[in-house]
Amino acid sequence: MNNNRPVNLNLAAFRFPVTSISSILHRITGVLLFIAIPFCLWALQQSLTPNGFNQLQSILSGVIAKLTLWLILSMLSYHIIAGIRHLLMDAGIGESLEGGRFGATAVIALGVLVAIILGVWIW
Repeated sequence: MNNNRPVNLNLAAFRFPVTSISSILHRITGVLLFIAIPFCLWALQQSLTPNGFNQLQSILSGVIAKLTLWLILSMLSYHIIAGIRHLLMDAGIGESLEGGRFGATAVIALGVLVAIILGVWIW
């Protein structure tokens, strides 16, 4: 009988590595940005006429609209930062285990920093 099999895998104690967290966030932001495309296209269409621009400006002065705009811009910035990391890895930079951990940590830290800066800029 084989006694080396796992016994009661405790998923509550399992911790994801920072590289997988960064990768999962990159995928989630990509999907959410795809979902946000209709809102962004509508806002662009509204901004191209004088009356629509004034209407859009009044809509975007509300708290919920500012929060939505901040979320979309934060997701976009994180997705771009993580995409640049993937391009650097394709070029051979940061492919080691330590480089991957450092890159993933840097992407998350830069994403949070840019989100804070965007929040200050919007409000």
